[in-house]
Amino acid sequence: MALPRGVVDVDTATHEPDASPWATVLLTHGAGTRFDHPFLLGFADALATAGARCVRFNLPYAQQGRRVPGPAAHAMAGWRAVRDAAPDDAPVFAAGRSYGGRMASMAAADGRFDVAGLVYLGYPLHPPGNPDRLRADHLPAITAPQLFVSGTRDPFVAPHDQLERAVASCPRARLRWIDGGGHGFEVARHCRPAAQIGVEIAAIAAEWMRAQV
Repeated sequence: MALPRGVVDVDTATHEPDASPWATVLLTHGAGTRFDHPFLLGFADALATAGARCVRFNLPYAQQGRRVPGPAAHAMAGWRAVRDAAPDDAPVFAAGRSYGGRMASMAAADGRFDVAGLVYLGYPLHPPGNPDRLRADHLPAITAPQLFVSGTRDPFVAPHDQLERAVASCPRARLRWIDGGGHGFEVARHCRPAAQIGVEIAAIAAEWMRAQV
């Protein structure tokens, strides 16, 4: 990844399906985690089982061992580098947890990010408790299809009508609510490992992506 201060190598992992893939899904993490988070592992394995290739990768700040994201421009450059390196034998989608998804949306809105669609796994519309600090102005500029998957208990999207209006403002966007889900799609009194949650959310994403190709 070419950043302003030089080239940075990042860790990646590819999950290949048994047959030729119907899509390649680029997948990255949220703030404070890495590409090997159990949710992403479950999500990627499930996509491969469903016939899609999934490429997990670290954003530059995570590769450098930091928990706090660096400049947005670095993350956007990271997304573009992975997209440029992606195989071209199938449609390419971008999927990201929280911060990682928002950075993909910013790259797409900037107009130099060719993908068949974007999947936001818990889009962080605003900081928890600060609904006046919306991160949605750029979303209507995205021409590619977008899928927002959000939990109804996610503090990053409360009140819900703000996210619903943001999605409605986009040319081709769909919102899928996970009833009772938190920011990581965990549901109170329904304990499941993060990897299993990733498998369940991947089924929703795969169904939507198949409809785009």
